[in-house]
Amino acid sequence: MRAHYLQHVPFEGIGRMADWLATQGYMVTHTALYENPVFPDCAELDLLIIMGGPMSVHDEHAFPWLAAEKAFIRAALQSGIPTLGICLGAQLIAHALGARVYKNPVREIGWYPVFNVPAESELHFAFPRKTTVFHWHGETFDLPKGAVWLARSEGCKHQAFQWGERAIGLQFHLETTPESAQALVAQCADEMTPGPFVQRAQDIVGVPAERYVAIHQLMDALLTYLTE
Repeated sequence: MRAHYLQHVPFEGIGRMADWLATQGYMVTHTALYENPVFPDCAELDLLIIMGGPMSVHDEHAFPWLAAEKAFIRAALQSGIPTLGICLGAQLIAHALGARVYKNPVREIGWYPVFNVPAESELHFAFPRKTTVFHWHGETFDLPKGAVWLARSEGCKHQAFQWGERAIGLQFHLETTPESAQALVAQCADEMTPGPFVQRAQDIVGVPAERYVAIHQLMDALLTYLTE
């Protein structure tokens, strides 16, 4: 089995997902879009993961490979490849499916709860009623046509959606590790402007280990659901 991930910046890797993929026996490859934006053959993939990044889906003038990336994502979705988009990755899925991506009224940076939207059927992934997860985003999206709304938060209406049986977009980060949280704080400190849903750096990195255990368990469950 082969999993492939699209990486937009060096400091946003797959985090905890590396452990799950190794345990499940996946061969893992990736496209470092900031170095060499070459995409694999969709027919060779069993799982596609699209990571986050500080750019917008609209920044094609600064990052010309975004156009090719959205075309690749669209082809993967149409091929039925299990696909997970995280933060920018979710926005790219939404945009590739024709939905609008735009600035959220507020930034969400730090540890804040999300709430499930009851699933329409057992075919859709069900999030816990309430769970605290890691956020780092300033944009949001409309739900793509045909998508099912899965989760919301006080600061952002559309936190998660499912399109078809095998594609999920998450505005938040379940893959976060202590190291990746530290990296975001170091690399994107300029985004931490005061706001109702922006935590201080010390509060972001100072959470107990149990917080990571909880989001990693949820990530494992989501990946299992996508690939079963």
